[in-house]
Amino acid sequence: MTASNTPKENADLAIKVIVEQVQLGDVHAYTEIIRSFQKQIFIYCYYLLGNKEEAEDAAQDIFIKGLENIRNFSYTVSFSAWLYKIAHHHCMDLLKKKNKSYKFWTSFKKEQAHDQSHRQVDEYNDFIHELLEKLSVDERRILLLRSIEEYSFDEIASIMELKPTTVRKKYERLRKKLLKEKKLGGEIYEHSLKTGG
Repeated sequence: MTASNTPKENADLAIKVIVEQVQLGDVHAYTEIIRSFQKQIFIYCYYLLGNKEEAEDAAQDIFIKGLENIRNFSYTVSFSAWLYKIAHHHCMDLLKKKNKSYKFWTSFKKEQAHDQSHRQVDEYNDFIHELLEKLSVDERRILLLRSIEEYSFDEIASIMELKPTTVRKKYERLRKKLLKEKKLGGEIYEHSLKTGG
């Protein structure tokens, strides 16, 4: 008797089928890929670019690039890691063009809801943005990919084109740096900092 697949395994299997359909010429199937990854890719772009409109535009461009290059995709990495690699390069190109480098977070405009019920969410978002402002671009990317998307060090290394040991060392330094931020509530974010492989 075989164990049933986890929801993640089922989702990965479904994406694999859709990718194969698109590679065989069914372009309409690609809308399901967009639907599956749109939110995550937008959030990734938003936290790197710091602007909602730019993140929306970037996400669209990333999905177009994904469609244009999908015939070259093979399962040496997961499809999502491959898509994030496209997102990674696209956002880095945008940041280089804007010549903002590590200072782009200083001009970040926080969108705040005025509704009282959103106050806690706003405070947490403010805390996260303040925390992210203290990080380099590389540190932000590693944090987003590891803590939010839960990628392994090997997958992050593939996306960022680094060695897994380099990513692991950077992540450990980042963990120590964030856990020192007690006055900003570093202990609140401690649960997001995964340990292990």
